[in-house]
Amino acid sequence: MTLRIETAGHVCTLTLDRPEAMNSIDPELRAALRDVWPRIQADNQIRVVILTGAGDRAFCTGSDLKKTMPPQESFAELTFGRAESDHLLAGMNVDKPIICAINGYAMGGGLEIALACDIRIAASNARFALSEVRVGSMPGAGGTQRLPRAVGMSNAMLMMLTGDQIDAAEALRIGLVSRVVESADLLSAARAIAVRIAENAPLSVRAVKQVVRDGLDMPLEAGMRAERLAFGVLRDTQDRIEGRKAFQEKRPPVYQGR
Repeated sequence: MTLRIETAGHVCTLTLDRPEAMNSIDPELRAALRDVWPRIQADNQIRVVILTGAGDRAFCTGSDLKKTMPPQESFAELTFGRAESDHLLAGMNVDKPIICAINGYAMGGGLEIALACDIRIAASNARFALSEVRVGSMPGAGGTQRLPRAVGMSNAMLMMLTGDQIDAAEALRIGLVSRVVESADLLSAARAIAVRIAENAPLSVRAVKQVVRDGLDMPLEAGMRAERLAFGVLRDTQDRIEGRKAFQEKRPPVYQGR
């Protein structure tokens, strides 16, 4: 198996499992990722996802060029005739939080996968790059759009136009990751965050993710309207009542996602 799937409680951990190839994406791993996201979206027992790589050298270094042949289709066929499911990030737009635990190199498509996650934490040995310009190409899985949104225009342009790598300390400084921990502590740190999220009301968590993500593409006033609508939708849920009862009774709430 090129993708390990482990579920404990309400947390699902996905591990890219090709350490011998720096967890690069071959056709089998791409297909496994494509298939797992709809299952996660449909499983109401899963509230949070952790995405990481096997070993301690790399999270993911992008496509495995040894096993990924150039497409035989024309550009028009790929652009207008290809199903969305063929895309590297197909299906990742689930409404459940995804925490990326970056355990080493995150390069090219690997960094673009990390950028598609909601929270990124890194091991102290992690390194990051979108270096496609060095080989006559450019990021093609969202890097040119997500990186500036994550770290600002100047920092993103510096990375993408030079193709230079940055280390975990610099990634933390510019806001590419939220936290840097020692390699041995990475998964436990990611799980601690995931459990804290999973303890919250699941409909509220999913609403926050949806409104934040949608709001990035809206003018401020439109985003505020979306926020007010989502707030109103949540107002009469059973979990909102349970949260208030639990607070009054000084006990942990038991949320059902209703």
